[in-house]
Amino acid sequence: MIDINKKYRTRDGREVRIYAVDCGREKNIAHGAVRNKDADWWGQCSWHQNGKFFDGPHDHKLDLIEVRPRHKRTVWLNVYEGDIIGPPCPSKDQAERVSACISRRSACIKVELGFEEGEGL
Repeated sequence: MIDINKKYRTRDGREVRIYAVDCGREKNIAHGAVRNKDADWWGQCSWHQNGKFFDGPHDHKLDLIEVRPRHKRTVWLNVYEGDIIGPPCPSKDQAERVSACISRRSACIKVELGFEEGEGL
């Protein structure tokens, strides 16, 4: 179900604006606009409430895909002998404190994470 308060893009990556989600005879059509890939103009478009441009079994380049917020995190991981990796720590200092009571640490690595909300769930 398309939600006017969420952000969307087309399957082929274009920016989308949703204006209404209760259009059509049966109030199940969403109306909005799609930004043209090669120009700074918008074209009017309509979708079914399931986000499909054409309500059929095949994907279309104008189908809607929800854009979820992206997050970035930096964590530090202690790596120990035998390929054991300790829990992620928010700072190198904390990783140092965690490893102080465990011997045979072979590395402390910084890992930059970038992920979409809900990814991997």
